[in-house]
Formats: sequence, C-alpha cells, structure tokens
Amino acid sequence: MMNFHSTLGENASWHSGFLGPVVVTIQPPISFPHGPVTNEEIALRWLHFVAGIIWIGLLYFFNLIGTKTMKGLEPAVRVKVFPALMSRAMWWFRWSALVAVLAGLRYFWLILAADAHNVGDSSLAWRWIGEWLLVWCVAFALIYPFQLPHKGIMDSAWLRTIAIAVITIATAWIILVLNANPESSNRHLSIAIGGGLGLLMLLNTWGVVWRAQKRLIAWTRAAAEQGTPMPPEAEQMQRWAFLASRTGFWLSFPLLFFMAAASHYPFLRSVVD
Repeated sequence: MMNFHSTLGENASWHSGFLGPVVVTIQPPISFPHGPVTNEEIALRWLHFVAGIIWIGLLYFFNLIGTKTMKGLEPAVRVKVFPALMSRAMWWFRWSALVAVLAGLRYFWLILAADAHNVGDSSLAWRWIGEWLLVWCVAFALIYPFQLPHKGIMDSAWLRTIAIAVITIATAWIILVLNANPESSNRHLSIAIGGGLGLLMLLNTWGVVWRAQKRLIAWTRAAAEQGTPMPPEAEQMQRWAFLASRTGFWLSFPLLFFMAAASHYPFLRSVVD
C-alpha cells in the first residue's frame, strides 16, 4: 500500500472512507494548449461570441419587443423615451456588430490560410477572401432596393421576402461553387455562408438602420426638448429602419445555423474534420 501511495506523487492524498481509502486529487487536470494560432483562435471566438450575443440580442429586442412597445406608448411619453433608449441601444448595436464581424473575419482568414496551405497554394486564401467580399457586397447591393419604402406592388411583403431569399440563396450557392476544393473544410464552407450573412447584416446595421435611426433620434429629441414637430419624412425613415431591421432579424436564423454547423454539423464535405 505504501509503495502505491508513493507513486501518486504530491498532487494526491489518502483519506479513509466507509469503503476504504479514497484518493483525493488536489491538482485539477488542466493543460492549456501551446502555440500562438490555437490561443488566437479561442480569443477570437470568445470575442466574436460576446460581441455577437450583444448584437443579435439587441436585434431580437428591437424586433420582438422594442418596436411594438414604443408604438403603444403615448406620443408625449414616446418622444422622451425614444431618444434616451435608442441612442444608447444603437451605440451598442452598431459597435458590437463591427467587433463581431472583424473578429469573425480574422478567424475566417486563419481557416482559409490553413486550407490553402493544405492545397499547397497559399495564394488561394487571398482569392477566396477577395471573391467572398465581392460576391456578398454585390448581394447587399441587390437586396438594398427591396428594403426601401415603396408603394404599390413593391411594398408587398411577399415580393420583398421572395426577392431577398432568392438573392441570398443564390449568393450562398455561388460562394460554395467558388470555394469548392477537396481541401476546403466544413468550417471553411459553413463560415463562408454564415459569415457572409453576417456581413450583409453589418452593412444593414451601419448603412441603413443607423443612418435612419440617428435622424429619428435627433428629430425626436428636438421634439421633446424644443417642441419642434417631427418632419414629414420621419414616417418614411421609421419604415426604412423597420424593413432593414426585420431583414437582419430573419437572416440571423440561417446565420446562427451555419455558424453552429461549422464545428458541429459537417454536412458540407464528405470527410468529417
């Protein structure tokens, strides 16, 4: 017994229990990975997750709670609550979006570089990222008109939904074709789609929602503090911000699926990583 005890070293001790001696481990079994890439990846993923939770959480708050609650308030109350609430909310909304996408882009680049290295052609990573940015930016340009306030047939919810869905699905398919390679991992392909949806949402956040909301905040604050009437274009701005926010709301669901599938559902290649 004493010989066996000596082999346990200094990290364990003996205690007598009802059924005999029990070994209690003092040092937890922790072993941190070594290497800069591994540590950078977990730091990027953590930052991406935290910023993404803030961003998507606020997006869901706006669409599921905020908009309807604000409409139900008395006008006198609304002009006081709206600028205080939205100026703070939009600060967190737009900057968390930017941080989430930038951290995600760096993480995506590490994956592209690894796949290009496996192919034996490091220049492929630059081609992949360049094509990825170009294709998704074109997709945003095509989606943009369907988020503008319109009258008549162009204001149809079905037309907007179908048009945006077709553009998004076609873009995802083009990305898969452009990134097709025996060495392209499931993470590479999944993030190429999920990250592209995130890029669309970022462009919407800064290019539409924030542009409209900052005007609405200024006009509402002036109405509350100076009694200035809301300008005629305020209703159009509200509609524009709502449509862009609702587009981001629906795009977030496939985005989250592909982000989860990157590591947990390898369906975009035949070999499991």
